[in-house]
Amino acid sequence: MRSFFEEFKKFILRGNVVDLAVGVVIGTAFGKIVDSLVRDIFMPIVGLLTGGFDVSAQSVTLYKDAKLAWGSFAQTVITFVIVGFCMFLVVKGMNALHKYVLKDDEGAPVVEPPPTEKLLTEIRDLLKQQVTQPPPA
Repeated sequence: MRSFFEEFKKFILRGNVVDLAVGVVIGTAFGKIVDSLVRDIFMPIVGLLTGGFDVSAQSVTLYKDAKLAWGSFAQTVITFVIVGFCMFLVVKGMNALHKYVLKDDEGAPVVEPPPTEKLLTEIRDLLKQQVTQPPPA
């Protein structure tokens, strides 16, 4: 039983698991911010543009108390599109930052591979030549 907990401890303290947990927490908080942005900023503007029409409260009565809340679904789709756009901007910004900070090492000197890698590369190339050439008759 002790080894089970030791294995769990190694698993939970791995960098990937902690990074994933942080990502989930930040993603949840970001989702709440975007939800508020849509509900409190964008949807009132949509309502103003449509003459006071509140999309989120719209529904169609199917039968007695059964309602199809298409307005709530429409608001959720709008939220999804805005979250997707925000994430696109974040990724685009991070890619630009990586290019700026890391700078592709185009002018960096070429590092010579060790002799063993050179030998292995030559062997690989010779094997490729043997495969592509027909055997002597």
